[in-house]
Amino acid sequence: MSTPGTATRPAPTAAAPRARTLGAPFDSSVLRTEARLFAREPGALFWVVLFPTVLLLILGAITSFRRADASYGGLRPIDAYVPVAVLLGLIVGGLQSMPQALTGYRERGILRRMSTTPVRPAALLSAQMAVFGGAALVSALLALAVGRLVYDVALPKQPGGYLLALLLAVLVALALGAVVSALSPTTKVAGAVGSAVFFPMMFCAGVWLPVQAMPDTLASIVGLTPFGAAAQALNQAAAGDWPSWSHLGVVAAWAVLLSAAATRWFRWE
Repeated sequence: MSTPGTATRPAPTAAAPRARTLGAPFDSSVLRTEARLFAREPGALFWVVLFPTVLLLILGAITSFRRADASYGGLRPIDAYVPVAVLLGLIVGGLQSMPQALTGYRERGILRRMSTTPVRPAALLSAQMAVFGGAALVSALLALAVGRLVYDVALPKQPGGYLLALLLAVLVALALGAVVSALSPTTKVAGAVGSAVFFPMMFCAGVWLPVQAMPDTLASIVGLTPFGAAAQALNQAAAGDWPSWSHLGVVAAWAVLLSAAATRWFRWE
């Protein structure tokens, strides 16, 4: 799956006032520019923000998905797929959209040119993460709202735990995307590497088979992956329990490890 337009987006404007702090890791003008560029890309908007909810609507239209199923712990399959849809937007944004955008900037020398202006490359990276992280959160809220309004899926009964698990999942998705960006010299390579990681992560998140319906051994293995652990944490919070600290710990550990790897390997040129 690819997000059309991410590799050919125009360069961000570097006409920032000279009075900006050199080396500042955050710049509101860069964030606004990146947000506008993202909003102009219908492909990215669809795949990151709308596709998870569209998939949820398609699955919910299947009659058997609206009936309780013992293999899902007595839940309806559509109930189990709402957390999957929540994670899907994070995975698409982190592994498909953001790496191609960042790699495109590096490939065209934009990051190198920005290093000579008051707008430092770190500000662009921060803006990219904020834009795609924000889009993923909007996608998650949309999936939750549509699940509730259209298919009467209960909202998370432990909202605090659900929010914590969701924020950790956003961090791990962005960190994984930064690693893909760091390892990819061109946008084509970023697309290939992102796709190679994308499909296993979708499986772990439960796109083809929700974690509740997996055999115990497979569920235990999947629970060691970032999105498998995130899916289980979201499921627990949705059911009203505080997410297991072991699941939250797995997601947090992956976020730290991937962030460290991205920091070590990322190159601006």
